[in-house]
Amino acid sequence: MNKPILLVDDDIELCALLSEYLTGEGFAPAAVHSGEQALTWLAQEAQSVSAIVLDIMMPGMSGLELLQVLRQGKGITAPIIMLTGRGDDIDRIVGLEMGADDYMGKPCNPRELAARLRAIIRRSDILPVINTLPISLHGINLDVSTLTATCRGQPLNLTGAEFNVLRCFLLDAGKVLSKAKLTQQALSREYTQYDRSIDVHVSRIRHKLAQCDVFDVIRAVRGQGYQLVMPDEQ
Repeated sequence: MNKPILLVDDDIELCALLSEYLTGEGFAPAAVHSGEQALTWLAQEAQSVSAIVLDIMMPGMSGLELLQVLRQGKGITAPIIMLTGRGDDIDRIVGLEMGADDYMGKPCNPRELAARLRAIIRRSDILPVINTLPISLHGINLDVSTLTATCRGQPLNLTGAEFNVLRCFLLDAGKVLSKAKLTQQALSREYTQYDRSIDVHVSRIRHKLAQCDVFDVIRAVRGQGYQLVMPDEQ
């Protein structure tokens, strides 16, 4: 695979361990130990990096602050996996709301991290060759060949995970999609109990659609999941 990965964590020993394991798994990891170092590295390598693994709890610039700079300030679109304390549900939700694609608890299993990275990179690589025709409904247009989205002619600045979730809805418009199915198809992993990732991604998509005056097209179906309604059902 030989995909460039950036590890951002102040734990030097953990970075060394993860770097050694990921190298053996065919990745090309680079490690930095602060938010400031990450910004310096990305100033040169942002176009080549395939994914970023970001620790939330770091001294100085925190992981959440760096995440905000990357997504809102620098426009970095590479998939981002957060590393959080296992009980830090608030940080996980905030991180997803700020544009992270997924999260893992610390201490993380290197084998699981490698699997998550493969899945998230594979998803980014194969999307442009799957169903390259634009997908349109409710004034929403997804161009899978360029991974761009618009709503009523206005750009939708979606993260990779949000793009995939919205794509699932558009391809299965009118159907109720379970959180398990959305997690598997959009995030390329299994759904686990108490996992809020899909809820947060759907909330962010709704907010961005509302900014284009598109309301109530994604509905929660209690006990079942979510549904993108057909135009005649609004």
